[in-house]
Amino acid sequence: MIITGLSGGGKSSALDALEDLGFYCVDNLPGPLLKGMVQEVQDQPQRYQRVAIGMDVRIGEQGLNEVTATLDQLSANLQVMLVFIEANNDVLMRRFSETRRRHPLIGEAGLAQAIEQERKLLNPIRERAEHTIDTSENNIHQLRHKIWRLAGNDLDPGIQTIVIESFAFKRGVPREIDFLFDARGLPNPHWDKALRPFDGRDEVVIAWLQSHPEVDEFKQDIVSFLNRWIPSLAGGQRSLLTIAIGCTGGQHRSVYLAESIAQTLNATQLRVRTFHRELV
Repeated sequence: MIITGLSGGGKSSALDALEDLGFYCVDNLPGPLLKGMVQEVQDQPQRYQRVAIGMDVRIGEQGLNEVTATLDQLSANLQVMLVFIEANNDVLMRRFSETRRRHPLIGEAGLAQAIEQERKLLNPIRERAEHTIDTSENNIHQLRHKIWRLAGNDLDPGIQTIVIESFAFKRGVPREIDFLFDARGLPNPHWDKALRPFDGRDEVVIAWLQSHPEVDEFKQDIVSFLNRWIPSLAGGQRSLLTIAIGCTGGQHRSVYLAESIAQTLNATQLRVRTFHRELV
């Protein structure tokens, strides 16, 4: 996979998401080196089974021209997916303002002109992209899920990654999930003022929750459910399974359950990732 697109669009987040899937990732590869990297992948297919290369306008106009030429010459027996990530100008300008990052093409003309110049330089590559992702209305987590699902099209059959996400119901249910479990009926450490500053990854909270048998029963019910249905989902060509566990504040019960269930599933050689929405 080649990940490219506009600065501020989310390319780095996309590469991080692919790395979580086991891809060998290279960011900001100079244009002249792309051909050599492609040859290396062809020469050592066992070592480089899944490769993601990030490229952007920093390689310069000549480098971009070399990239387009290389893309046109790639061997037909090499699977290549070109993904272009972008966003509208207002969103890009806001992101650069919030992060105080410097656009790679900015000069005396200002940010708006730099974005337009970048669009023009990257347009030949954009026209070659099999997939274009507009992140204007997406946050980083939604982008990661899109990349995971997109990458799954070329992965081996079966579930490659399980994501277990904790969240707070008071902030809304996460989008693009497969299973949702509600932990609000369990004992809540929040009401113990000594535990309130901690979260479900801290030993004091873990010990408190493990002292309540119903918490372990709830966890075991989820694990049993997943063990029962994961094989059938894998047979249905699913590469990514997203499980959301919610509680009131997303700090204690859901975090503990996500981590504990992930440890249990990891023991079965499944690739499991956890994400705690309210702790980011």
